[in-house]
Amino acid sequence: MKLNKVTWILVAILAMSIGLYPFIFLIVDMKSNGLLSGKSQELLASSFYNIAFYTHIFLGGLALFIGWMQFSKKWRSKKLKQHRIIGKVYLLAVLFSGIFGLYIAYHATGTVYTKLGFALLAIAWLLTSTKAYTTIRQKNIIQHQKWMIRSYALTFAAVTLRIYLPLLQQFLDFGEAYAIVAWLCWVPNLVFAEILVTRIRQ
Repeated sequence: MKLNKVTWILVAILAMSIGLYPFIFLIVDMKSNGLLSGKSQELLASSFYNIAFYTHIFLGGLALFIGWMQFSKKWRSKKLKQHRIIGKVYLLAVLFSGIFGLYIAYHATGTVYTKLGFALLAIAWLLTSTKAYTTIRQKNIIQHQKWMIRSYALTFAAVTLRIYLPLLQQFLDFGEAYAIVAWLCWVPNLVFAEILVTRIRQ
């Protein structure tokens, strides 16, 4: 089996697995022992924060779960209608998840450095996805593909965060590790996306 095919399968497995991760919040109390355990009781009691948080993780998970299949040329050529429908669902999911993600970044556990990392991720996610939409509306398929690669690389930050954070916590406390992962989860992804983009012919 070719290396790129193995990589593609791994990306698909990780995307679908982490895409389903938000459902853990339906069966496990993450407020007492989990991602939300470090938040203040006042914030956890806020209806708007809860709406923002759960909209962000569930729609972000949806975008991650469905986005990877859009890059298969063979699938696109056979299922163009489905490709367009999934693309619209993906962009809508990113829109709402990104907007609420920007809000919850302000309440991220840690320093200003941590909050800024997640805030810039949300902004970059919204901008790249918006460009993906506007370029396909202009029927510029090549540019649309490039911006979608960038957008999904940022969507994939949900995966890389969950890989890097446990590794960093082997050497650092949570606050230090989380401050680093707020940037590490998406900046290298975007760099890798740029490398892929340069290989696409105009």
